[in-house]
Amino acid sequence: MGAQLRVYRQKIRSAQTTKKITRAMELIAASRIQKALVRVQASAPYARAVTRAVSAVATYSNVNHVLTTEPEKIERSAVVIFASDRGLAGAFNANVLKEAEELTTLLRSQGKEVVYYLVGRRAVGYFAFRRRASERDWIGDTDSPTFATAQEIGDEVVRKFIQPTSEGGVDEIHIVYNRFVSMLVQTPEVVRLLPLEVVEGVEEPDPNHLLPLYEFEPDSSVVLDALLPVYIQSRIFNALLQSAVSKHAATQKAMKSASDNADTLIRDYTRLANNARQSEITQQISEIVGGADALSSAK
Repeated sequence: MGAQLRVYRQKIRSAQTTKKITRAMELIAASRIQKALVRVQASAPYARAVTRAVSAVATYSNVNHVLTTEPEKIERSAVVIFASDRGLAGAFNANVLKEAEELTTLLRSQGKEVVYYLVGRRAVGYFAFRRRASERDWIGDTDSPTFATAQEIGDEVVRKFIQPTSEGGVDEIHIVYNRFVSMLVQTPEVVRLLPLEVVEGVEEPDPNHLLPLYEFEPDSSVVLDALLPVYIQSRIFNALLQSAVSKHAATQKAMKSASDNADTLIRDYTRLANNARQSEITQQISEIVGGADALSSAK
């Protein structure tokens, strides 16, 4: 009984130590969520303004731009996967990688070759373990992403999109990331980044409102050349921010669940330790009474 009691007490101490760690990680994630949410909210007005500007040029000009023109045949597709550098975030990385695999299956069923661009160590490790190639990867900037990383990713994908397919370019680009819905829900989302699909400004006009008149200087093609890279970078930066806040929320939820499980283990092992202690005391009392009876009988 004594050995069993020592085992239970050791497991209780181990669970208590684990709970301290998971509780601390939960609090750290909770503090980071608020900062990440503020960054997402701060970037929203800029992203909306850029979207409206690009929509205006694309809708009210008659220019065929390379970033807005649908190719006749799509042979190669690029998929940019936004994962995290660290784990301990529940199904955060598994969900986005699963969504990327489903997208890959769909694209290949359409006869398209798929190339990958990876963001985060978890995505890089996933592909390295399966010995799958990727064009380029970015690591170390997923918890608190910077706009410089978004610019670098945007410049790379735009360069590949403009490059001819015969020289290693791609015909379309998709991004896969986790979108923050609430503290409990983060959903993987797929967006086709290029060729540009502008949806703002295509609704039926309201007869009670006059349509605005646009004049482009020096001309609409030059304006698109300047606006579209900025638009691509803002969309990628928004995906980075959404992925970051989703990761912190997933970490908090996972650590809260781990702390609750540690509490359950502590409670269960404490009950078992108490039962073992009571059994040990009962056995000791029985041995004392038995010895006393034996001494009484000997007299």
